[in-house]
Amino acid sequence: MESLGAVGAVLGCSACCIPVVALLLAAYKLGLFYQLFHQTETESPRHGGESVAEVLRAHGVKFLFTLVGGHISPILVACEKVGIRIVDTRHEATAVFAADAVARLSGTVGVATVTAGPGLTNTVTAVKNAQMAESPVLLLGGGAATLLQGRGALQDIDQMSLFKPLCKFCASIRTVREIVPTLRKALAIAQSGTPGPVFVEFPIDTLYPYHLVSKEFAPKTPPKGLMGSIISWYLRNHLKNLFAGAWEARDVCPLSVHVPQATEDQVQKCIELVSRAKKPVILLGSQVTLPPSPSDHVRKALEDLGIPCFLGGMSRGLLGKDSPIHIRQNRRDALKEADLVLLAGDPGSFLVHLAKGLKGHRCPEEWPQSLKVGDLTKENANRAKADEKTERHLNPIKVLHCVDELMAEDSIIVADGGDFVGTAAYIMRPRGPLRWLDPGAFGTLGVGGGFALGAKLCRPESEVWIIYGDGSLGYSVAEFDTFTRHKTPVLALVGNDACWSQISREQVPILGSNVACGLAFTDYHVVADGYGGKGYLVGREEESRLRDIIKQAQKETKEGKATLLNVLIGKTNFREGSISV
Repeated sequence: MESLGAVGAVLGCSACCIPVVALLLAAYKLGLFYQLFHQTETESPRHGGESVAEVLRAHGVKFLFTLVGGHISPILVACEKVGIRIVDTRHEATAVFAADAVARLSGTVGVATVTAGPGLTNTVTAVKNAQMAESPVLLLGGGAATLLQGRGALQDIDQMSLFKPLCKFCASIRTVREIVPTLRKALAIAQSGTPGPVFVEFPIDTLYPYHLVSKEFAPKTPPKGLMGSIISWYLRNHLKNLFAGAWEARDVCPLSVHVPQATEDQVQKCIELVSRAKKPVILLGSQVTLPPSPSDHVRKALEDLGIPCFLGGMSRGLLGKDSPIHIRQNRRDALKEADLVLLAGDPGSFLVHLAKGLKGHRCPEEWPQSLKVGDLTKENANRAKADEKTERHLNPIKVLHCVDELMAEDSIIVADGGDFVGTAAYIMRPRGPLRWLDPGAFGTLGVGGGFALGAKLCRPESEVWIIYGDGSLGYSVAEFDTFTRHKTPVLALVGNDACWSQISREQVPILGSNVACGLAFTDYHVVADGYGGKGYLVGREEESRLRDIIKQAQKETKEGKATLLNVLIGKTNFREGSISV
């Protein structure tokens, strides 16, 4: 633990400064007054991590994702004791991505905890991704001791300023008694209104037991005389205030959560618009999966309306894989022809109310049917492209069609990549709601390992696929170690074209150079083996056995091994003209 003896030296250098003495005397009086009404259990073996664990358990938290650090050890130990599963990853960003996935799939708050300084800075991208995806995530961060913050302590930075622009709520715990009410408030705010991440900082002395903290508060060589006495008193008083009332009984149950709902007037106006429309279209994104309306209720509402739907983000799979109103292709053309486009800020509940208000009314059948004809025409053209020969290696479209045909009906698809994943979004069909996970509006690479980890923990019986580009795989391939240690077998499909193709397809024709876009046909399957998983190399020689190899990988996964299919792919013009910026 960091030594607090440095505080004595810092204050001692001002021995001749009367304002400092006056300030300490004032604090002395206030401290005495506070302690008259609050008990300090100085000899209690309890610690602040236990208060954290009590709140998380009361809120139904099942998993706590982390990369271990001394600042946060009491949280981890206490949570494990109360039955919360501790899942440690190989990078702090992965821990937050995993918490994000749990939030999306469970409809509650996902929780991660990391150590101070670089531990927290490593999470910034993942927290920003959660903010833009509107995922309720609670990040618990370690911090330097309360008296050492801003004084050059190890790993001490201004963490609050770092996270305030990223989070709906930020708080730094200053006394042990603040832990319970602060966490309850943070968890409620994460889920209320527009969901999003929240951050709570825990200085190290708010988490460890009193007897350990008190030893660190004693100056090694306290100044003598009046100033020495004042400094010693100040440190004792700060310590007592830190633990005053720490173990008083407090309510740890969840606070009420505010979920915005459309007003009756707003629903009625939309009912009037839809009832007059001949060619309406609904565009749905990730927010349609948010509470409080269950996804199956939203699906039933959409089917009752009969309005053609384009699904993006987490809404993919909401209508199953073969719905007559789910249109996957030619969105631009459909929007040009439509006479009404529906968007909603709280789409799930709104659509349920809309369908009830329009009971008996359906969109004219010829409209979705005409769009479906165009849809099927485009998909048949895509299937024809799957039969085209590519130079040296496999056709990526053929590979994706094959995986789509063989994947289990309960599969969850995690999308992490650029060009290969962009192609997968056209080809692969999630089988149901909450079965497609992608980063969202931030477009973050590197979500694969964390998202898949969270998904497999939430749905252990489901087949979890990560669709990786070979570039994005580099961010989280080390998490195969995590999959092995925590017995979370997932399937990774890597489209290996030895290139950052999403960028290269623009950079080369526009600027005439492939600089920094080239990779190598690396043996990623060997890396998976090294981390305790099972890797397969699939090239032109294995093309005739592609289906058998996929089935074998599925079998290995069911038997408990995380598997990686390193598929060497060639170039196609499938997404020619697509942009990445």
